[in-house]
Amino acid sequence: MRDLVYTAFMSLDGVVDSPGGPSEGHRSGGWVFKDIEFVPDAFSLKGDELADTTALMFGRRSYEAFAPTWRDSEDHAAYKELPKYVVSSTLSEDALVDGWGPTRILRSVDDVLELKKSEGGSIFIHGSAELARRLSDAGLIDRYHLLVFPVLLGAGKSLFSQADKDRQVLSLRDSATYSNGIVKLIYDVVG
Repeated sequence: MRDLVYTAFMSLDGVVDSPGGPSEGHRSGGWVFKDIEFVPDAFSLKGDELADTTALMFGRRSYEAFAPTWRDSEDHAAYKELPKYVVSSTLSEDALVDGWGPTRILRSVDDVLELKKSEGGSIFIHGSAELARRLSDAGLIDRYHLLVFPVLLGAGKSLFSQADKDRQVLSLRDSATYSNGIVKLIYDVVG
């Protein structure tokens, strides 16, 4: 079975949206680049992930935000030809971005489960907080790669839902702290 890995920049209070800009509409948008000293080692996880990424998955809104930008970005060139999956009940085939590798729309959590059962390596989810919550609630996330920033935002989308669900136990695979206060946490979901 393929691993489904959620990777994110996250505030200490669990907000994962708008790390690079104000797209979610709250005043703290762009928090990754505000008031935190840039320490290259703190972002090395993103480069390390490239070796493990065999496909990308997005929710509709994250796909619509990332696809036109990442398609032409030198920083994301390694992702260009990777298979991409967009989980959406509303996105149409003609809304897919040309020139950004093979892209398939998955219409349900059941479609994601079928994809996980297929041959291939790890599938990484970027952004897509609502999708991550749905997949976590369904027990489909296998691993979390989190860079936790020393900020409290109050507003914004949380990575974890408030659903009354079965407990999920995580096992720490790797961690590191950096001089700018960022903490890397990599957790496997074990049950």
